[in-house]
Amino acid sequence: MKPTDQTLMKQMHISIEEIEYRRSLLSLSHQELQQLVDLGGQIDLEYLLDQVVITFYQQQTSISEIASLIGDIDTLSRLQHAQRQYLVELFSGNYDANYVNNRLRIGLVHKRIGVEPKLYLSAVYHLKIMLISMIQQQLGDTENFHQIRSTLEKLFMFDISLVVETYVWSLVSELKASKEKIEQYASVLEDRAQQMEALSQTDPLTGLLNVRHLNRILNSTIYAAERSLEPVTVVFIDINDFKIINDNFGHSKGDQILKVVADAIRFVARLDDHCFRCGGDEFCIVFPRCTEAQALESFVPRLLQYVYHIEPSITLSIGVKQTDHVDGYLDASTLIHEADAKMYLVKKQQKIKK
Repeated sequence: MKPTDQTLMKQMHISIEEIEYRRSLLSLSHQELQQLVDLGGQIDLEYLLDQVVITFYQQQTSISEIASLIGDIDTLSRLQHAQRQYLVELFSGNYDANYVNNRLRIGLVHKRIGVEPKLYLSAVYHLKIMLISMIQQQLGDTENFHQIRSTLEKLFMFDISLVVETYVWSLVSELKASKEKIEQYASVLEDRAQQMEALSQTDPLTGLLNVRHLNRILNSTIYAAERSLEPVTVVFIDINDFKIINDNFGHSKGDQILKVVADAIRFVARLDDHCFRCGGDEFCIVFPRCTEAQALESFVPRLLQYVYHIEPSITLSIGVKQTDHVDGYLDASTLIHEADAKMYLVKKQQKIKK
């Protein structure tokens, strides 16, 4: 729900029961509040409030900081009108949700226009002193006056607590909004970093992993295999006569063939296999939990069949090398080198057959 669909009381979770509880904490009874209402029948309250507003703003505008905040005569006039309405509500007898919302709004407005709490609190102090002093001039130093003064003291304290609480609530809301913005920004940065990381790990032409990460990933795979005594197999692939294809048909044809082989590797490989383009026309696949025999029986035939189905003119030379706990695990560089050597042996044998 949008803030504009709720009152400040709703947003700050202040209920009618909470209002009554706050009054009880100040021992502010309905009988005492009724005395404020009855005051209008004892003195010329309208005239008195007008005099309080005039005197109050004469005192306030003598403070340069406050005069600067007010700024101009039109704003001063609006403030005088709002101040008089505030005083009228003190003696209205309606100390309900509307009364509380108006007090909360005072705090919110003062916060938004940059009036610091020290200025607000000092202004309320002077307003209270002026109001009580002028009432005393009308009633004299009577028991009735002292009862009204006590009630006004409590009611001003009730109002101040609401205004100050709105200041705090507004600050917390701003901090929460700032925190959410920071978290959103951090999330965007994290997504961007992940995208950049993915781009740095991926060959832009084929979408396979970049060879820069081959040794790291293969070593990690071998370490994991050593703990569980499982085999790791590396398959090294070279496209036969790729240079001739590039020279005769151009690099666009060569790129197309590289993509066909990459797509075939991605299609035939398992989800947890690691598929790399090693640069030029060479590819490398790391198979966790896979033996050399399994790779030769399953992966290689299906790869050749897929490539032949898409581009019958393409032939591949493939070397396969396993490492395991039986013969002792090879390090990444040695395993790659031996798979590469087997691939070149296969290529040499294919040329002899031709």
